[in-house]
Amino acid sequence: MNWKFWQKNNTEPKKKKTKSREWFDAVVFAVIAATVIRVFFIEAYTIPTGSMEKSLLIGDFLFVSKVNYGARIPMTPVAFPFAHHTMPVTGTKAYYDGIQWKYRRLPGMQDIKRNDVVVFNFPDGDTVALEAQDRDYYDMVRAVGKQAIQNQYTIVSRPVDKRENYIKRCIGISGDILSMSNGLVTINGKAEPMKNTGQIDYMVKFKTSDVNFQVFEEMGFVIDRDISALSQDTYNFVGTPIMMDKVKKLDFVAAVNTRTAAPGAVEANVFPQDPNRKWNADNWGPIQIPKKGWTVKLDSVSMPLYQRAISTYEGNKVEKVAGGWLINGVKTDSYTFKMDYFWMMGDNRHNSLDSRYWGFVPEDHIVGKALFIWMSYDTNGSFFSKIRWGRLFNGIH
Repeated sequence: MNWKFWQKNNTEPKKKKTKSREWFDAVVFAVIAATVIRVFFIEAYTIPTGSMEKSLLIGDFLFVSKVNYGARIPMTPVAFPFAHHTMPVTGTKAYYDGIQWKYRRLPGMQDIKRNDVVVFNFPDGDTVALEAQDRDYYDMVRAVGKQAIQNQYTIVSRPVDKRENYIKRCIGISGDILSMSNGLVTINGKAEPMKNTGQIDYMVKFKTSDVNFQVFEEMGFVIDRDISALSQDTYNFVGTPIMMDKVKKLDFVAAVNTRTAAPGAVEANVFPQDPNRKWNADNWGPIQIPKKGWTVKLDSVSMPLYQRAISTYEGNKVEKVAGGWLINGVKTDSYTFKMDYFWMMGDNRHNSLDSRYWGFVPEDHIVGKALFIWMSYDTNGSFFSKIRWGRLFNGIH
């Protein structure tokens, strides 16, 4: 008996693939390979706003590592390759949210540390007005009311991994107690000055009104963007501590002072939008960042800070009843968090919508760690200087 009967078919001539089939197979392989790399290893990202200047500039192209913190398993697995949440031409939804997987993450090389530059999904991006996607839906509702927004815009909800990508610096990790006074952050009782790349507003008074502003361009200021007149001899400067130290040393400068909001001056949009807290973007806190396993007492003081985390991010039904709170129908006076949370802020402190306005970033929203700049393109530059050659392949710190 011939026990090699299964080899009989091997003698039959194989059909040669057509050119179109070869191209199709190559494209399918490339898409699969690129998707695996993008999901589990590294992804390109572009800086669209100035919230991280001077660290990151508009037009910087970054590589973001998924490996450092551990790659997040796709939570919305059925999606069009290379499109985030919207198809580029049709403007239609680029994913199917009928299938949702639980949050899981592969082991990473490190935990998120303070001062890491992190890419994450926008926490307030669970609900979006399609015709105004660059605006915070909840901010719009607070301004004119929910019904007015729903009458004017098409409102959609998005899964966690299909919310807009943001990039900020991690200021506080889970368990930290944060506050801010006159623009200076305090972490666990210790003042934390801005990094050298961080910038804020300063009021600069000159000894004369006859000033050569070319001097400031040589220091790195952009005249129309970073310097504006307050009076004939007083100007508002947006700069880093190092840049402002150079300004102070100029013989025609009389005084340089930080320009921050006064304590007690209420900014209604500042987290947690609680009328009992007289906070603004430069003066707030203290706030304790939730940590996995930490139990918080539920009362009128804590709930404005933590209700959204408990309900929206951790998926509980929260109800206020006489004498306390119901969580998933059970009356309780405490809650134990299931995830770690983080506090993210932009380096350009007075030109950044960040945790000061929408609060904590849950761990399941973390995308990855920004590694280095592979290209930097200045749309306002001349023909030969559109590429910022000095920024190429710079690490991000």
